[in-house]
Amino acid sequence: MTNYSKLPAILVLADGTVFHGKAAGKIGTTSGEICFNTGTTGYQEIFTDPSYFAQIMVTTNAHIGNYGTDQQDRESSKIQIAGLVCKNYNINYSRKMADQSIQSYFEEENLVGISDIDTRSLVRHIRSKGAMNAIISSENLNIESLKAKLAKVPSMDGLELSSKVTTQQPYFYGDESATTRIAVLDLGIKKNILRNFDDRQVYAKVFPAETTFAQMEEWNPDGYFISNGPGDPAAMDYAIQTVKDILNADKPMFGICLGHQILALANGIGTTKMHNGHRGINHPVKNIIVNKCEITSQNHGFGVVAEDIANSDLVEITHINLNDNSIEGIRVKGKDAFSVQYHPESSPGPHDSRYLFDDFIAMVKK
Repeated sequence: MTNYSKLPAILVLADGTVFHGKAAGKIGTTSGEICFNTGTTGYQEIFTDPSYFAQIMVTTNAHIGNYGTDQQDRESSKIQIAGLVCKNYNINYSRKMADQSIQSYFEEENLVGISDIDTRSLVRHIRSKGAMNAIISSENLNIESLKAKLAKVPSMDGLELSSKVTTQQPYFYGDESATTRIAVLDLGIKKNILRNFDDRQVYAKVFPAETTFAQMEEWNPDGYFISNGPGDPAAMDYAIQTVKDILNADKPMFGICLGHQILALANGIGTTKMHNGHRGINHPVKNIIVNKCEITSQNHGFGVVAEDIANSDLVEITHINLNDNSIEGIRVKGKDAFSVQYHPESSPGPHDSRYLFDDFIAMVKK
């Protein structure tokens, strides 16, 4: 295992800002769009969430690695983030059920990171300047060389990424004898979404991202679920068409995060790149239908355009973010179709929003 504490590393942002720190994980170089998560726990679930694919994660919690890693905490089969930036990087861990340290986990998964960074200063910079690309290196400390490499990294705006994280073959999840069958379009799904369906006696068939409605309909499901995932939703014409076909066939449908944005686009509602996104497990959302609030888990860098919904005869708002009034939920008028921008499966996070799975299953059974 690498003695990371004696090796320097460097973080360079696209606007030229430079941070010096120490190497964490694999020695190497990595790049992607930098973002930050305000959660105080659940770092392994964050690292393995496919929605973070191609992004460098800044963790605002002061200690990362202090409870090790465990197979049960993974939201996908591998680490999805492009790199990690943290303050205190802890190789020693205290949790008995953990199976390895964060350092051995990162080396095993080839993840490059940097520690001993003033993450408070970095996050304030990102909040002010907005999301941007960045590069981390523990093998090349030449700033001008890193800037040249960073200039070649594509922008997240306009980038289609679901095809890079989706399953390659359909698979089943749950009890085959369950009375409810849900077709899942995998745009980068988290395992805990499937666990929530299984807990509600749902038998799911998970399909690759570019599967058509006609192909899924051959399985004769009772309803459709459109998952979370990475990248720019506006670059996903194939998924938008699939959702249009589901709506035209009057099938029950539920979408989360990227699935929410795809549902909006399928109804003529635009999406936009957010200044720095929402990522954490402590975001307040109001359900304006029942006039109740919930604390939510969030991870998105794109959002739907509120003005487009105000001018739409097809869609109405169901949830709003109480921090900035952004749109957190919609439903299609006259259809059994709704979606939320946040993550009711909340892994990690509070369970306030799990009722949405119950609402969907009730809708399907109706």
